[in-house]
Amino acid sequence: MNILVVGPHPDDQELGMGGTVARLAQRGHRVLLLDMTNGEPTPYGSPEVRAREAAAAANALGARRMLLGLPNREVVHTVEARHRVAAVIRNEEIDVIFVPYPEDAHPDHRAVTRIVEDARFDAKLTKTSIAGAPRYPKWLFHYWCTHLRVVPQPTFCIDTSGLEETKRQAILAYRSQFVDNPKNREVPDWIAAADRFFGSRIGTRSAEPFFSREPLGLLDLAGLV
Repeated sequence: MNILVVGPHPDDQELGMGGTVARLAQRGHRVLLLDMTNGEPTPYGSPEVRAREAAAAANALGARRMLLGLPNREVVHTVEARHRVAAVIRNEEIDVIFVPYPEDAHPDHRAVTRIVEDARFDAKLTKTSIAGAPRYPKWLFHYWCTHLRVVPQPTFCIDTSGLEETKRQAILAYRSQFVDNPKNREVPDWIAAADRFFGSRIGTRSAEPFFSREPLGLLDLAGLV
């Protein structure tokens, strides 16, 4: 299965669902992390530094990475942006998409989610200028990387037990953000605590929360934890 995980900035995917990315990659799925921006400027980063960090983080999770290159802090929902993402969906033959939770204090996050949701629709259209063959990914899920100070009520959680250290190392690959920047040094611990909390909700050591606007279908109950 080909899976697309979209982040407004490098590190959003690792923070929100790094354990799930690692789990999916371990099970043989092809996971592509699409960074909509390069995340710069930041106090201790640079485009070159962030690119190296993002590559190291993806490698730690067993995923591939691609940069779309929209302007950080100025992401706008446009037809052009939608069609660029739609081309990725087509060319990478994407089956499942993960995007940030739609309610967020960060304008980039809100814009990115809207762009990708619409790109999913655009990707299936015929007689357009979008590169590649029409394709409609069956599933689109939202992961939690919001800047709002609220606790999510997820549709489902994915068990990430045993992948806690893998996720932590992927987050710490962003040294400019979570090591060099003293304001963010506690973030990895906050994320680990949240994962333990969601794990406790489903009876596992750790888990990550997800949301679906469309109903999920089950063949039976064998997949439930």
